[in-house]
Amino acid sequence: MDYTVELVELAPQPCAVVRGHVALEAIPGFLGQAYGDVMGVLAGEQVSPAGPPFARYHVTGDGLDVEAGFPVTGPVSPTGRVTAGEQAGGLVATVMHRGDYGKVEEAYRAAEDWLAVNGYVPAGEPWESYLDGPEVAEPRTVVSLPCRKG
Repeated sequence: MDYTVELVELAPQPCAVVRGHVALEAIPGFLGQAYGDVMGVLAGEQVSPAGPPFARYHVTGDGLDVEAGFPVTGPVSPTGRVTAGEQAGGLVATVMHRGDYGKVEEAYRAAEDWLAVNGYVPAGEPWESYLDGPEVAEPRTVVSLPCRKG
């Protein structure tokens, strides 16, 4: 797949998230529950999502630490598993992946390669934003990789 990497400047964005540690095969169930939990809290607090759902993954020896939620339009009070968070602002290399979630790693590689070729280095944890649900034949996933000039 051909990928186009775009460099954008983002403002810090408040978000509401659920964090957990899961096995790779448990990610879909975790994400569905996390997004449902966050939407329930947002509805109760009359706060709106400010963008699509996202997830941030950190691979560990026995699974993944996952942070999943939504950017939000206002503050959110911690409720149950839902906590307030923030996506850091700054320069971000973004790339759109279309298709199988299992192949989204190719978009990460494209962004990392672009950074190296263009004199940038990673400057934070990347995240994925899901523009479509898993029921879509070719779902769109935006990979965002914070960066800075090297």
